[in-house]
Amino acid sequence: MAERRISPRTTFPTRQPQGFAQHLNLCAGRLKEWSGHLPRTLLAFSIACFVIVSGCANNTGAHRALLQNGSTPALAPKLLAVYMPWFGDHSHMDVGYSSQDPAVLRRQIQHARRMGISGFVVDWYGESRPYSDHNFALLQQSASENHFQVALLYNESEDEDAQATDAAIAALDKAYKDYFGPSAKYRDAYLTYDGKPMVFIFPKSGHIDWNRIREHCSSWDRPPILIYKDEPPAEFANDFTGSYAWVQPGPGGWAPDGSNWGEQYLDHFYKTMKNSHPDKIAIGGAWPGFDDSAAKWGLNRHMQNGCGKTLDETMSLYERYYNGSNPLPLLLIETWNDYEEGTAIEQRTATNCGGTATGASAESTPQ
Repeated sequence: MAERRISPRTTFPTRQPQGFAQHLNLCAGRLKEWSGHLPRTLLAFSIACFVIVSGCANNTGAHRALLQNGSTPALAPKLLAVYMPWFGDHSHMDVGYSSQDPAVLRRQIQHARRMGISGFVVDWYGESRPYSDHNFALLQQSASENHFQVALLYNESEDEDAQATDAAIAALDKAYKDYFGPSAKYRDAYLTYDGKPMVFIFPKSGHIDWNRIREHCSSWDRPPILIYKDEPPAEFANDFTGSYAWVQPGPGGWAPDGSNWGEQYLDHFYKTMKNSHPDKIAIGGAWPGFDDSAAKWGLNRHMQNGCGKTLDETMSLYERYYNGSNPLPLLLIETWNDYEEGTAIEQRTATNCGGTATGASAESTPQ
């Protein structure tokens, strides 16, 4: 399939919420409150979003067009965060809330918006994990009601070749029918790029025939844009419209003291995307650290959080390669609430820089 160049200034649909002026007044009061709780870079993103949106609310012409089109401002990429939808299921740790509680989902969305985050990219396995699939549907409904966006992060099946491909086709058919296709009730809340839904792919076994997947989806009214973690296999390169960076230390591996926070990896990712794949969508990655000691599958891997320094560094490293004349369109924070691998920013504050699950209850989520 022939590739086409996609402009980094592609627009993202957004909607102006009701009571917008009152919302701006509330945000203005929040900025001072946040200053003692958010890492420097995330606070800067939040202030930038507030200033931009304030201008749109009080001016016409270009500012109004910016709001209506949802264009990513040149000064910063659009912020997304990876979301885990499985809490409340006995197979995962107890973090004090259930991912199927609509009140929790609503408060999480409101909290994320106040931090400058525009959407959640939700870890998803299709219908093979019905609890998480059900919760994605609830989250998408809440996103539609609260002027937010969601997208799927599909985890590849680890089956053999033919079965893995069939599983991926079944999963995307499900997503098209229920989440972003013409019959999907809340498709307005699904994240799009150039008017097409985005589906992020997390590779596992590498057994999927993505040429077959792309052909299968080609007749849909809006075939999804597929985004792969790092570089896809060469034989499937044309099936993917872009790549995203994912939390990892890079060439040096996991340092025993957690000092390798991924600088070399991120630098290589941005350099490769800019110089070798300028026709692809580059989606940056940012993370607050890593610690999988609480996970059942943990391998004792650690990455220092530095009480916000790692998040600051990873959120700003893209500036080495992208600027106002060549902006990075999207930056993916990894993650919003993965407490099992120590990457959650949901409850991260100046006094709780470790982002542990304590205090992660629905009651403590900001109103």
